[in-house]
Amino acid sequence: MMNERIYFNNCLTTKPAQEVVEAMLPYLQNNYYYPENFNKTGTQASRNLNDWKEIVAKTIGANSPEIHFTAGGTLANNIAIKGFLLANADKGNHIICSVVDYPDILTNAAFFEQSGFEVTYLQVDDKGFIDLDQLKRSLKNETILFMTTLANHTVGAIQPLEEINAILQGSGHRIYVHADACEAYGRIPINVDQLGIDMMSVSGHKIYGPQGSGFLYVRKGVKLNPLIHGIVRLDDLQTGGISIANTAGLVKAIELIFSDYDGYVSHLKEISNYFLEKVKEKIPYILINGPLGEKRAPHNLNISFDYIEGEAIMMMLDLSDISVATGSACASQGLKPNYVLKALGRTHEQSHGSMKFTFSRYHTKEDIDILVERLIKVVEKLREGSTLYPGNK
Repeated sequence: MMNERIYFNNCLTTKPAQEVVEAMLPYLQNNYYYPENFNKTGTQASRNLNDWKEIVAKTIGANSPEIHFTAGGTLANNIAIKGFLLANADKGNHIICSVVDYPDILTNAAFFEQSGFEVTYLQVDDKGFIDLDQLKRSLKNETILFMTTLANHTVGAIQPLEEINAILQGSGHRIYVHADACEAYGRIPINVDQLGIDMMSVSGHKIYGPQGSGFLYVRKGVKLNPLIHGIVRLDDLQTGGISIANTAGLVKAIELIFSDYDGYVSHLKEISNYFLEKVKEKIPYILINGPLGEKRAPHNLNISFDYIEGEAIMMMLDLSDISVATGSACASQGLKPNYVLKALGRTHEQSHGSMKFTFSRYHTKEDIDILVERLIKVVEKLREGSTLYPGNK
């Protein structure tokens, strides 16, 4: 293990499970057919697809016709948001999201804002939870869609959707809910009826499935305009060809997680807590970003290290065969302070000194011991060169 790279950037992507790879191979080698009528190969492909939708639907309390396979989470988000707003613009033109949402949501909000929609961007508290009082004040007769990142991609805060939905229902008219669950699905319990979710996106490669896979849940009766036009092969919302092999891999990844969901989540919590206690014990001048406990996604820890830059920590750990992320792995392009941490009230320095550690089913306590050992050396080395560090004054 000492000479192998250890990967702690599972918010960005995860290692496909071996069972996933094995489940995909038959569809790459022999069973490469698309659904068709009146022949054995196409009929079997149709049966597989229906069976797979049934498996996925059971994990979120949905019905199989409400599941739509896609080529990833971002595509699922775009099909849902653009499809819904284009189909329902006659009902209103007001959208609500928050300043800490994932870029898929924020860029779509900005797109529709430029197209004549009004967008309210809710503020958050110092843990990353949206301001529910502002939500109440923001509701209008024209409000038709509330969008949220169910488990925040940077600090892991799980938005209180049941409370949010109760507020939305108090508006006196129907406000639909879209949830980006790419960091939440498989890590926290999700029942679409209980949480009041009308549309929800999931990415396959963040749950040990193949890259280029995902699914979109759309509640029965919710009207979406098609985003992509063309021939329907596997799904009417993503026309054209979708990888059957990737879809088979996605479903296998889902089966693996939900065959022992409690055990998997307990493992993530144990590893995450073990790491946090080690860091708190060994490294001074740190700040935990986001909530702790049951209100945080169990695979996520975001920590600011005072007096040093996160980018330097990341690069030095990388040279030590440790992969981690600084700021938001999906949003931090360049050296700008992370927008989520700034919204939580972190200073410029605290945002720049943040590191995101995201854990997987494959990590052991021995992996964490190696990470902590190398992290201590990196932090001490960088702080030796910091004129701000109290130990150097």
